[in-house]
Amino acid sequence: MAERLVVVGGDAAGMSAASQARKRRPASDLSIVGFEKGRYTSYSACGIPYWVGGLVDDRTELIARQPAVFRDDFDIDVRTRHEVVDIDLDRREVTAVALDEGRREVREPFDQLVYATGALPVHPPWAVEGIRGVFGVQTLDDGDALHAWLLRDPKPKHAVVVGGGYIGVEMAEAMINRGLSVTLVERGQQPMSTVDPDMGALVTDTLRTLGVDVRTGLAVTGLDHRDDVVTAVRTEEGPIPADIVVLGLGIRPNTALAATAGLPLGPTGGVRVDLRMRVVGKDGVWATGDCVESVHRVTGRPVHIPLGTHANKQGRVAGINIGGGYATFPGVIGTAVTRVCGLEVARTGLLSREADAAGYAFVTATVESTNRAGYFPGADPMTIKLLAERGTGRLLGAQIVGRSEAAKRIDPLAVALWNNMTVEEMVGLDLGYAPPYAPVWDPVLIAARKTVEALGVL
Repeated sequence: MAERLVVVGGDAAGMSAASQARKRRPASDLSIVGFEKGRYTSYSACGIPYWVGGLVDDRTELIARQPAVFRDDFDIDVRTRHEVVDIDLDRREVTAVALDEGRREVREPFDQLVYATGALPVHPPWAVEGIRGVFGVQTLDDGDALHAWLLRDPKPKHAVVVGGGYIGVEMAEAMINRGLSVTLVERGQQPMSTVDPDMGALVTDTLRTLGVDVRTGLAVTGLDHRDDVVTAVRTEEGPIPADIVVLGLGIRPNTALAATAGLPLGPTGGVRVDLRMRVVGKDGVWATGDCVESVHRVTGRPVHIPLGTHANKQGRVAGINIGGGYATFPGVIGTAVTRVCGLEVARTGLLSREADAAGYAFVTATVESTNRAGYFPGADPMTIKLLAERGTGRLLGAQIVGRSEAAKRIDPLAVALWNNMTVEEMVGLDLGYAPPYAPVWDPVLIAARKTVEALGVL
């Protein structure tokens, strides 16, 4: 009899695990059932702001593989609109409800289980249920609901985005592109807390230039509504009119079901797994994606850094192991990029506050340069900030804010950090040069050289 694999969650991590397991084991040896609460599988959640903002014409362009493809081409029984509500590790059985069939109960036995439930948007106490026009943006179903609200009659005119992280600033731009007036409310001193405040200030300036009313150091205290439709966001400084509210307050691991089932959670709230993505202490149970915690390669500490790149890699590792191969997940360094109103933002490794919290003694250096030779048409400015450990000179982190061709310069910095290079070693990196692509001293090399000087080596 074939072994049975049940996958809870049908997006990047879960379906990557299922696909890799299938490549190595035929249906006669391993039957695979996947449960997905939403309507879609294997889609780009990161693309939702660009579809909502009109840069992507059709949401189907965000879907890598439809459920039918998994069923027909991979022999994976994907069941969408099925929510798993219980996992019984003793009975080796999951219980799901069919959401479009009157919550009909379905029980499915398993020999192996992949827990890939993703993450949930942070939902503050003031965002009470039942008030329409308030949206988190985590799944494609969330994007559907938000997109439909933008097309309602009468169409919204005033958007308030609460929170200035990646989703917050990307959705602020999307609302501007849709022709709405936009207010972004951020409790911290700058949006984009994924970079240091001095770099986040550059993002604030750009948002304001685009027409976004950025209000920092301000907390939201509640919502006003009429006939259960939002009309304003209440703050410490008074109400802000709103007929659509987008929550960009970050996300947390979706682990309530895991905790109830007895899966171990780490200090970040994510499921604890080993290098092969096996849940610690639970035979035959795997976890991948935004619901797990990972190890940061710089500090060695557990972190929760939810990114599609990690989810796909972790799912692949789990699937290889389930399929009889051997693979490990080496950890993360938090490399991420985004674009806001034409401004590119990137980071890798530790921010200043993170390096300080980890106990490092470090220096920082910030340089301004251009993406091309200064005399070449299209030369645009960029700012690069590096952190290096005192004594060793080891690169600890990097941040970039700039125009075209700025963000992907984070990649050589990520490779250097991944391989424990010192900034002195980085000065000699043999990077490509031609006037259309870089100054003769690439901004990465200039930043490394200035950081060496800050260390007092030269």
